[in-house]
Amino acid sequence: MRFLRNFFAAAAILFISFSNAFAQDTTQVVIPGRENSVEQQKKPYVILISADGFRYDLADKYDARFLKEKRSEGIWASSMQPSFPSLTFPNHYSIVTGLYPAHHGIVSNTFFAEGGKLGYKLGDEKAVTNGAWYGGVPLWVLAEQQKMLSASFYWIGSEADIDKTLPTYYFHYNEKIPMERRVAIVREWLQLPESKRPHFITFYMPEVDHEEHRYGVTSDSVHKAVQIVDHAVRRLTEMTDSLGLPMNFIFVSDHGMMDVDTEHPIYLPKVLDTSKFVIGFTGIITNVYAKNKKYIKLVYRQLKKEAINYSVYLKKNTPKRWHYGKKDDCLNRLGDIILVADPGKSFGFPGRKPAAGAHGYDNAIPEMQATFYAWGPAFKSNLKMGSFANVNVYPLIAKMLGLSMTCKVDGNIKVLEGILK
Repeated sequence: MRFLRNFFAAAAILFISFSNAFAQDTTQVVIPGRENSVEQQKKPYVILISADGFRYDLADKYDARFLKEKRSEGIWASSMQPSFPSLTFPNHYSIVTGLYPAHHGIVSNTFFAEGGKLGYKLGDEKAVTNGAWYGGVPLWVLAEQQKMLSASFYWIGSEADIDKTLPTYYFHYNEKIPMERRVAIVREWLQLPESKRPHFITFYMPEVDHEEHRYGVTSDSVHKAVQIVDHAVRRLTEMTDSLGLPMNFIFVSDHGMMDVDTEHPIYLPKVLDTSKFVIGFTGIITNVYAKNKKYIKLVYRQLKKEAINYSVYLKKNTPKRWHYGKKDDCLNRLGDIILVADPGKSFGFPGRKPAAGAHGYDNAIPEMQATFYAWGPAFKSNLKMGSFANVNVYPLIAKMLGLSMTCKVDGNIKVLEGILK
């Protein structure tokens, strides 16, 4: 168990320090030699904004006045369903690829490949920036391949050479650049000559998620973080209005959040012997990879008998609606055994309390639902719609930008095309 304690401690440190993982590099990266084709210069513009952890009800709960104003002018979904697991890395990448996590390969914030020999984890710069981990064709790659320039002020995968392609303008993830400076840089991008101006921009904000993890969903700190996001979106919108460009905004989140029982964490069973298994631990979902397949069924049966406050699955018998099982595991990255904490519970280890707020649970529960608002000249006005799966954002943006999709995706344009004029 000493190994497990050390592993959990390391995982907790990675989680807490993720916001500073790449904090030293604040320099903008510009890929030279690219220009918009003449055809693409005539296309509209899309800014895709993500507020991490911005649960579907937070704009109302904490009175985000500007966001409420803009959603009422444009499109307002009652919620957007995240993909399973409802974690940051899998869902941000699902939004920009139109694929479920088991199809694009980013199956958790921490996972393994090749039977546990290779690992991808939050905070590991070498892994996060390695394009070999990422399947699908992200929107910025799709755009660049069709001679439309893109820019990223952070997004999962935007620092990796996916299909040997990066956004023309991007930053390594850091939180040292003040929000006002970020808005100013977007303005600079949009004031470039038409041949050099990005038409697709991603803009990511972590503030709400950070405070929810620290203090739970209901706290003054989360209220303040929501107001920071609301103000930043106001500044972006006012800035683009002043430029007179046909700018379309899509405001989303990756997942929701719920308060956690911090006094009674779930301890991983002793039967998970680390000499026989590699453990991909995130707190809510744990992928367990067998070093020798002969141990899988025996340990699975033992886990099923012992399980309290969590569910145990073989990769072949996870719920079909998750798209997270053996038949979906295109890149062989799911664990042989998968443990999922019950809502409000969290895996942990002796001597350390879990975070006050968490996500990663079953993507059907209300607290995990995300946000989708949209406004701009491409969208209808004053339209409220029902919930939909986040993989449908990809074909929507591709259609708005007039980009031809070059690979099969799980999203379907029919789900959201009705919100366009």
